Amino acid sequence: MKAMNNIIEKAKDRHSRIVLCEGEDKRVLHAAFEVQTRGIASIILVGNSANIQETADAADIPLDDFDVIDPDVSPLTGDLAEHYFLLRQKKGITREQALVETRKPINFANLMVAKGMAEGSVAGATHTTKDVVRSAIQIIGLDKKATIVSSFFLMMLCQPFHTLKGGLIFSDCGLVIDPTDEELANIALAAARSAESLLMVEPKIAMLSFSTSGSAQHESVSKVVRASQLVKQQVPNIAIDEDVQLDAAIVADVAKKKLPNSNVKGQSNVLIFPNLEAGNIGYKLAERIGGAVAIGPLLQGLAKPANDLSRGCSNDDIVNVIAVTVMQNELSVSNSQSQK
Repeated sequence: MKAMNNIIEKAKDRHSRIVLCEGEDKRVLHAAFEVQTRGIASIILVGNSANIQETADAADIPLDDFDVIDPDVSPLTGDLAEHYFLLRQKKGITREQALVETRKPINFANLMVAKGMAEGSVAGATHTTKDVVRSAIQIIGLDKKATIVSSFFLMMLCQPFHTLKGGLIFSDCGLVIDPTDEELANIALAAARSAESLLMVEPKIAMLSFSTSGSAQHESVSKVVRASQLVKQQVPNIAIDEDVQLDAAIVADVAKKKLPNSNVKGQSNVLIFPNLEAGNIGYKLAERIGGAVAIGPLLQGLAKPANDLSRGCSNDDIVNVIAVTVMQNELSVSNSQSQK
């Protein structure tokens, strides 16, 4: 996977700190050990220190080079709890409740990111997506360029039989069920930034539909067109095709026939699905039938990186998501500087 290897190699140069709150899971510890050994990132483990040590001993993983932080006894807990209180006091949270919430490893980890003690967090091996996303939104918050948190998959096409090779961004395949025009436009813009930061390419966006350039009339087609126009209003020179069928989005010869005036010309690297139903089916078809490697779902639209794992994730999945999280931090820093 050349694109993934590029991400990993670039991550090594960033010397980032990534915080993991599921160190009691042996997959997480194995991945953390590999990430740190390969120099992809420095890992902070948050959780019950005795349980983490027990898991590490059973897995024969040395913890000598890790920062292990137990929220129940850490000297950081008080300051982080105060920060949590200030974030959530308008929602009725008391200082006592803030302290209870801060002691939850997933919240403690995201508070470390919010306070600049780590560059990103990764969770989901044992937590649900709902818990991961809620904690990230409440504590880290949205990027000022975003109005919604969405997800994407980094799809790797690297097999000899793949006629289309390299990395693609698929969005949104895991979070937003039925986006509005504005939300779909925001998803497309966030996915374009993800392509720039992770694939290191100029984004070429296909707004997928069952219609190509008005070949069918339906409100779902009109929504895609309106979203495309909103994207172009914000980034006038971006390469984007309005309502385009998948074949015209990724096959140059088909694009010539169906969409001769295309800006993308069948060379899309960012595929935006009209709703979660289409996106979820689409990425699983590409993975299970097409032989693509799906990395994600990854979150976009947050002020700082926090990513979700599948609870069925492998060691390699975790390593890859950590590397992506490192590279997303560069994008979040760039966005923050551009907003000053």
